[in-house]
Amino acid sequence: MKVLIVRFSSIGDIVLTSPVVRCIKEQLPNAQVHYLTKASFKPVIAHSPYIDKHFYLEDDLNKLIPQLKKEKYDYIIDLHKNIRSLKVKQALGCKAYTFSKLNFQKWVYVNFKRNIMPDKSIVERYFEGVKPLGVKNDGKGLDYFLSATDEVTNKDIPMSHWAGYIACVIGGSYNTKKYPVEKWKEFCEKSPYPIILLGGPEDRAQGDLIAAADKIRIYNACGKFSLNESACLVKYSKLVISNDTGLMHVAAAYKKKIISLWGNTTPEMGMFPYYGYNNLHTNVSNDFRVAEVKHLSCRPCSKIGYSECPKKHFKCMKEIDNQYLLDNTNIFWTKPN
Repeated sequence: MKVLIVRFSSIGDIVLTSPVVRCIKEQLPNAQVHYLTKASFKPVIAHSPYIDKHFYLEDDLNKLIPQLKKEKYDYIIDLHKNIRSLKVKQALGCKAYTFSKLNFQKWVYVNFKRNIMPDKSIVERYFEGVKPLGVKNDGKGLDYFLSATDEVTNKDIPMSHWAGYIACVIGGSYNTKKYPVEKWKEFCEKSPYPIILLGGPEDRAQGDLIAAADKIRIYNACGKFSLNESACLVKYSKLVISNDTGLMHVAAAYKKKIISLWGNTTPEMGMFPYYGYNNLHTNVSNDFRVAEVKHLSCRPCSKIGYSECPKKHFKCMKEIDNQYLLDNTNIFWTKPN
């Protein structure tokens, strides 16, 4: 059996497909598992032992389809469900399975603030899509694999952080999903623990502003490490405080303790930290906390995000109580891994 899994983007969404990849490989005898994603996300899947062959979309899908046709797939597992994945399915013409994106439920939630979303991770919905193949969730959670060259050692970070640190993920794909700099500064100034700030090169300047409060205790690693090196720093952290972004899901893959920060989106949409056994409100994991401002009449204002708050006040992030972060940081710091 030869199976092609399709998920073009982005980091967190691809990580959330990892249980399906693993379970197909382990539960379908002799299955060859191939994966199609964008070339920019190659590091996310490159080292998975459950993927037999990788295909990376550069810019033109038409150039890639002839290569895919040569594979003669038995099944396509479409975990993206967009125009491009539809084009792949139509071109290859084999049996395809997908999942429900619950777009109507999300539309109702965003536009009327009526939550009719199921209390389950999107991972559970992915598994509903592959149910006809007899593949079941093994409950082991997410995977994220690194190579030996991705390993970060003590010599790569300040000595002040060798005994342990909090990984604070300040980056994000949309500004309305990013904790404000002034809130990060307040938290970092009051927290007694070593902190490593994580993000891309575009977050470097904001990281400098945050780290200025204490350049010994707060290390700005934004833009200094590759994606997988940053994932390694998450792996070795004592706990992770993160915006709703890719490294939050990497942290869940490593079973880290997480405080997740939510702005214009909400965890009820199904993208909360997933450990393999938890939904959001039932069977709740003791390893993550949700920091959010509930009962705002304007929230959620989008299922994705914006460059700025449509209402111009950004209360969903600005009114998060940093004392909640500090209290739970203290609990998680002393809690055994």
